[in-house]
Amino acid sequence: MTTILLTAAEPSGDAMGASLMKALGAARDGLRFVGGGGEAMKAAGLVDPVSTDSLAVMGPVDAIAALPRAKKLANRIGLMAKKEQPDVAVLIDSWAFSKIVAKEIKRHSPHTKLVKLAVPQVWASRPERAKVAAEMFDLLLCLLPFEPQWFEQHGGKAVFVGNPNFQAAASTPRSGPGFRARYGIGDAPLLLLLPGSRQGEVKRLLPVFAEILDEVRAKTPGLRIAVITAASVEAKVKEEASKWEGDIIIVPPTERFDAFDAGDVALAASGTVTTELALTGTPMVVAYKVGPVVAYWAKRVITTPYVTVLNVAAKQEIIPERLQDDCMPAQLCADVTRLFHDDDERRKQISAFRRLLPELIGSEDPSVAATREILALIDGDDSGDLDSGAQG
Repeated sequence: MTTILLTAAEPSGDAMGASLMKALGAARDGLRFVGGGGEAMKAAGLVDPVSTDSLAVMGPVDAIAALPRAKKLANRIGLMAKKEQPDVAVLIDSWAFSKIVAKEIKRHSPHTKLVKLAVPQVWASRPERAKVAAEMFDLLLCLLPFEPQWFEQHGGKAVFVGNPNFQAAASTPRSGPGFRARYGIGDAPLLLLLPGSRQGEVKRLLPVFAEILDEVRAKTPGLRIAVITAASVEAKVKEEASKWEGDIIIVPPTERFDAFDAGDVALAASGTVTTELALTGTPMVVAYKVGPVVAYWAKRVITTPYVTVLNVAAKQEIIPERLQDDCMPAQLCADVTRLFHDDDERRKQISAFRRLLPELIGSEDPSVAATREILALIDGDDSGDLDSGAQG
């Protein structure tokens, strides 16, 4: 029996791990999965999992606070590797945690091959991590098409497999006309507000978003406004938006793709949602604010001029990014209003989306692509031929 150890520290990584486990199980019989993750990986068949739910952090302050927990969990996973002697270990998301776990696994099970799924974003900050990752891992599975080159230049084996979040968004059914009918919007212009999925994001962005509404309404007759919530912040968003003047549509997470399809312009927190909006051809403005400590840290480590993946891929600012001191009501109001009334600006974004998205998304299910590479590594085959390990 082949044993595969997996770890994931974030909810998104847990979902990615569960999807990968299903794809691996479908491609080959007789696989046993052990390691650390959340409820999704446990439901997918992770045996006696070490819970990593306490490790979802953001920024240097949270990361420092989580370090003792991370070391304790990494030690437990290392002892698991000593007992199980896995053929391969797939470490998902969190670079800091993955690095600690990789060292523990190699200490207790030297023959285990190491795979990093979701590589550190060296193109955005701390590029020196690319050399460390290339030397530490036998295989690096990248979510973005421009990432492999960063690791290959240091001798690493890096392969683009795609981002499962992008693939899921691209295949999700949506109906803008249905959304407009449900909420009585008709042909009115519709502004989407997406203040983020973390409590800190909502706390910092939602008040700024609220300040622009009166002026945008004045400049855009008949404007309707919809605030799109994430499950993690739904109650907070509803509470704050209920205090605003005028008719505000509160959109539950289950309807977000319909809302994306219906919207004319979006004002969104930086994150995966920007690519999801691009898939529906919705022009947008990206906004983001962090606390002073994180801002101080970010200024010293971030090396990319852009934070939005589409801008990074385009190597220019297709989507306006208003970060920190630039994330001010007057600037956001001007940007949003321009997208409602300047057809050239709208066309420029939509044209860029159509050009960039096919490459970013890829043509294959990311879990299937990752499975092919992982099984080839187990089999000692550099060709990545999925059929070599398929059963039946």
